[in-house]
Amino acid sequence: MNILITGGAGFIGSNFIVYLLKQNPHVSIVNVDKLTYAGTLNNLKGVENHSNYTFIKGDICDRSLIESLFNQYSFKGVIHFAAESHVDNSIDSPDEFINTNIIGTFNLIDVAKNHWMESPFKVREEYKTSRFHHISTDEVYGTLGKTGLFTERTSYAPNSPYSASKASSDFIVRSYYHTYGMNVVTTNCSNNYGPKQHDEKLIPTIIRKALEGEKIPIYGDGKNIRDWLYVEDHCQGIDIVFSKGVSGETYNIGGRNERNNLYIANTICEILDKIRPKKASYKKQITFVRDRPGHDFRYAIDARKIEEQLGWKAKENFESGIVKTIAWYINKYIG
Repeated sequence: MNILITGGAGFIGSNFIVYLLKQNPHVSIVNVDKLTYAGTLNNLKGVENHSNYTFIKGDICDRSLIESLFNQYSFKGVIHFAAESHVDNSIDSPDEFINTNIIGTFNLIDVAKNHWMESPFKVREEYKTSRFHHISTDEVYGTLGKTGLFTERTSYAPNSPYSASKASSDFIVRSYYHTYGMNVVTTNCSNNYGPKQHDEKLIPTIIRKALEGEKIPIYGDGKNIRDWLYVEDHCQGIDIVFSKGVSGETYNIGGRNERNNLYIANTICEILDKIRPKKASYKKQITFVRDRPGHDFRYAIDARKIEEQLGWKAKENFESGIVKTIAWYINKYIG
């Protein structure tokens, strides 16, 4: 079976491609990635010569490219990672997020619909099992107070251009299920961390700045809370939903690891103090900087649906996953 994976040179997508090729030798993957700043083929060094893997540099906003790939490969699955995803960048350049996250998603699902379906609610025989899996984020739900969790029934309330564009793409995918009867599933995940994440993100930034002896920047008072999900746990969740999820359903994937930003910085510094000690603690480098505009206070996912209905559960807690993550980045930054 040929599967189209978009954004597979990015952090989560590249981890997923490596995972899926190990788990399923009968799947052939075509990876389409624009290779913007967040995507690099270095993330796929281990599989670049794999017989079931093909890379194509391209933009999901290029509809003619997507149509030609469907005609060439007759995809029976799409797993859609490709997205502009950095909140700070969405504040500075929202147009890129609107184009990629909304127009790009529309192109993909509309081409898939035209290829797989004869008419609304009538699937072509050879594509009876074809599925479109849309990867989204918990940020579409807005922000939480000190209590409560995001569930699949939480109303959308996006607060940044990034989360608004992802919310729009979620609704586009939902509409293709209800209007055309397409086989779609959506997963909304909490904050991922682990190997191959872009250097600008929070955890790689803390590790890099610490090792370089620079100030470690923490927004505001450092009390913003996120639910942290180790990337390989997320990959397993995606695989399960793509294989076993109910068409038209949304599944929240979260690690049950709520931690605030200051705790994360302190924990990383404590681990570095043990494994790469120096005269002063790395904690001395932590510095508080002006908060991000519209910075959501807390995200936390209720993952009971995927746990109870599909049997998935995160294997890593934050304290175990961060040790693996730090080791990977030390190797990257220092060798």
